[in-house]
Order: sequence, then structure tokens, then C-alpha cells
Amino acid sequence: MKKLIGLLILFITFIFTSELSYAQFDLGLKIGYNASKLNTNIDSIKSSMSSGFHVGAFARIGKRVHLQPEFYYTLSGATFENLGISTVNDWKQKVTVGTLDIPVLIGFSIIQSKLFKWRIMVGPEVSFVVNSKIEDVNLTGPIEKSSLNTVNWYIQAGTGIDVLFMTLDIRYQAGLNSLINDVTGSSGTVYPVNSKGNLFVVSLGFKIL
Repeated sequence: MKKLIGLLILFITFIFTSELSYAQFDLGLKIGYNASKLNTNIDSIKSSMSSGFHVGAFARIGKRVHLQPEFYYTLSGATFENLGISTVNDWKQKVTVGTLDIPVLIGFSIIQSKLFKWRIMVGPEVSFVVNSKIEDVNLTGPIEKSSLNTVNWYIQAGTGIDVLFMTLDIRYQAGLNSLINDVTGSSGTVYPVNSKGNLFVVSLGFKIL
């Protein structure tokens, strides 16, 4: 899966780069809000949504059909709560993750004019964990910093509008691999968390070039 996504990114980048001299080029900055949740397949562990933010830059190459690579920092996470048979062993942990994200999106402008554009986009994203924080809210939970995968893959899809030099994007981001794999508690209990990240993302940007 990773090799296939990597080859796809290289192929798309090559095609658009070869036509760069004939294409429109935009460069901009962006900031936004994201609501994230780390899902788990364990019925006894509840995962709740967490609010975060992202900030970074984007480029857009092309006109009606365009390539949009981006680079930004994201703060996301979730709160896990173990709801066992006995409340004595229940634990609750808040997981906060800071990542450097690089999506490469293919976009299409449904409506395009000098003043207004309505766009749709889809593409892969690679995400690198650069910092994390694990807080024990109640008792000591099994999740540790070492439980996190440092490189993760996602797929993004969404829509956006441009008004003059301003942009507004709304996207959904789904994890392709587990950010958190199996974890082991202090009693030796193994929790097959296999938690994938899912984010709802709203971005506001402005073109500087």
C-alpha cells in the first residue's frame, strides 16, 4: 500500500511538473480547525473526539484540473476510557499528537471564474509524528509514547471555494494504518487497540503568490 501510494504521488508530480511552464501556479498560507477521533475495535474501550488545529502552506499547480501539495503542522488526538466490568481497574487517558502532514491532492474546479471557484479534491497524505503527550486522567493506562507509529498514511477528500485570494476548504481525512497498535497494561493485559485516526478538517487560507 505504501509503495503504491508513493509511486502514485511520484507519477502525478512528474506529469504536473512537466507541464509547469504552461500551468497556473498559486502559493498560499493556511490555518484551520480539526476535530479528530482515534477509533478502536475494542467494545470495552471508548474513544471520544478531540479538537485541534493546523497551520502551514499550500501550492496549487494547474487551472481547472490541478495538483495541490501541502505542508502543515497538525495538533490532534483523542481520549480513551476503559469501561471494564469493575470500576476499580478502569483507566482513562488523553492522547495528544503533533504531526507534520504532507498531502498531495488532485483537484477539479466545478465552477471557475476570476472572482469565484468551487473545487473538489482527493489524494493521499503522509504524516510524521514529531511530538506527543499521554496524560493519565484516571489511573495509569497502557498507552505510552512508544505505542505510537511515527509514520502514518491517510486519504483526504473534500470540497472548497475560492473568493478572490481567499480559500475555504472542508475535508474528511481517514487513516489507512493504525496510529496505535497493541498495548499492554500493567497487569499484563494486552489491548489490541489498532486505532486509526479520522479527522474532520476546516481550513481558511490566502494566496500570497
